[in-house]
Amino acid sequence: MGCSIRLKVLNLLGFWLLIFTEVVVGRFVVEKNSLRVTSPESIKGTHDSAIGNFGIPQYGGSMAGIVVYPKDNRKGCKNFDDFGISFKAKPGAMPNFVLVDRGDCFFALKVWNAQNAGAAAVLVADDLDEPLITMDSPEEDAAAAKYIVNITIPSALVDKSFGEKLKQAISGGDMVNVNLDWREAVPHPDDRVEYELWSNSNDECGVKCDMLMEFVKDFKGAAQILEKGGYTQFTPHYITWYCPQAFTVSKQCKSQCINHGRYCAPDPEQDFSTGYEGKDVVLENLRQLCVFRVANETKKPWIWWDYVTDFQIRCPMKEKKYNKECADGVIRSLGLDLKKIEKCMGDPEADSDNPVLKEEQDAQIGKGSRGDVTILPTLVVNNRQYRGKLEKGAVLKALCAGFEETTEPSVCLTGDVETNECLENNGGCWQDTTANITALQASGPGRCKISHGGCWHENRNGITFSACVDTEEGKCTCPPGFSGDGVKSCVGKTTAEVKSAWTAVWIILIGLAMAAGGAYLVYKYRLRSYMDSEIRAIMAQYMPLDSQNEVPNHLHEDRA
Repeated sequence: MGCSIRLKVLNLLGFWLLIFTEVVVGRFVVEKNSLRVTSPESIKGTHDSAIGNFGIPQYGGSMAGIVVYPKDNRKGCKNFDDFGISFKAKPGAMPNFVLVDRGDCFFALKVWNAQNAGAAAVLVADDLDEPLITMDSPEEDAAAAKYIVNITIPSALVDKSFGEKLKQAISGGDMVNVNLDWREAVPHPDDRVEYELWSNSNDECGVKCDMLMEFVKDFKGAAQILEKGGYTQFTPHYITWYCPQAFTVSKQCKSQCINHGRYCAPDPEQDFSTGYEGKDVVLENLRQLCVFRVANETKKPWIWWDYVTDFQIRCPMKEKKYNKECADGVIRSLGLDLKKIEKCMGDPEADSDNPVLKEEQDAQIGKGSRGDVTILPTLVVNNRQYRGKLEKGAVLKALCAGFEETTEPSVCLTGDVETNECLENNGGCWQDTTANITALQASGPGRCKISHGGCWHENRNGITFSACVDTEEGKCTCPPGFSGDGVKSCVGKTTAEVKSAWTAVWIILIGLAMAAGGAYLVYKYRLRSYMDSEIRAIMAQYMPLDSQNEVPNHLHEDRA
């Protein structure tokens, strides 16, 4: 069994090795930042350094510090605490940039250990006389993945000769002051930033696929706001390879490629005999490109972000839903023209070029200051490859560094970008209208500023009541005194109390009216009875009534 598995792996590796050796060797451009030594005088000047492809470079800014070279653990492969070493700067002192030697462990591990010891940045001195290279993160290492995502300090590789000069100056007792400068790492020619993301629809390729999916989901809101405001122009791209002519009829090429070996992708499970095939990935990549093109025709290119995030949620490989039927359902939910997308995709069985994928292969080749795209995922900003952690805040900082001075949008001058991605067409996400369940919830500052975050709201006598609350949870919560789901309705104590109060008022008013009416009737009756008795008494004195007996006259009796 073990031999069989090893044989499959060897066959797979051999197949892709043949593909890579057939492909013309590309031009890889190392993205650099400026490292300026301000003292001592003997090494003063500006030097190149290669930006690490992890951590968070301070794009658009600079950082000053003092270089320190540890006495022990100089390669940084072990925890510095084990040696009693701390790089944490004292209050009022400049931050420490730790210089470590290359070798024995991953670049990222060196930076992680230095960060844990209090370093503000890391410089790695090359151990070979060679041109600078990009320090990348390990491809498939579960242990490394746990700390790479938590690296927050910048790092850079310096060449061997400059590294030796730094060590000599430090050992000689000199204080080495340096300034790391990223202000020119991203060109900023005008008031619009153009950027592109080279990605992959495969969601089972390990750590990097997980990181890419998380980034797309987190960055979607910011990307759509920048695009809708006309601040940026975004273009998605996908890498494909071709199968060597001698192998186009092989089982491997047929399962990994479309259009007779012209466009290929590696097997998602790294096993030709089971699960999804490389050509399934190529077809979904092609579909996502066509979604972007059709959405762009409708002047709404940002719908691509809606499609990709929803496809991730609704059509994962692990649930066996990574297929055309599921993708079509997502497309329909976004209101896009399915026939146009299918026409754009063309015939995958045709023995001819696919215009869309042919453009992608041509675009992989570097032009001008941008090198060939060889690392996935790759972000390119203003034709310069981004280096660093693929994380919302870091990428946003890089985009903002790409605007010409004084032309950056207001979002670049604040701590965050308002994200309201679920408010229009539910962000393109799947939604069960009966249960009011959605695949994506809006979150972050500013979500309530547009349409109350999709929550219940009502205006009463000029006062607006809303169930939207600006919190990271992004939940709709009825205002105090109300109860309900917060989305469709909020009815509760306040409404009932108002109704009860008005009912009581009306009862009281009616009661008072009835009491007043009764009092008036009683008053009128008693007044009339009183008046009748008074009149009768007066009239009895001067005009005896028939009903009265004659009253004796005592005056006449006295005179008789």
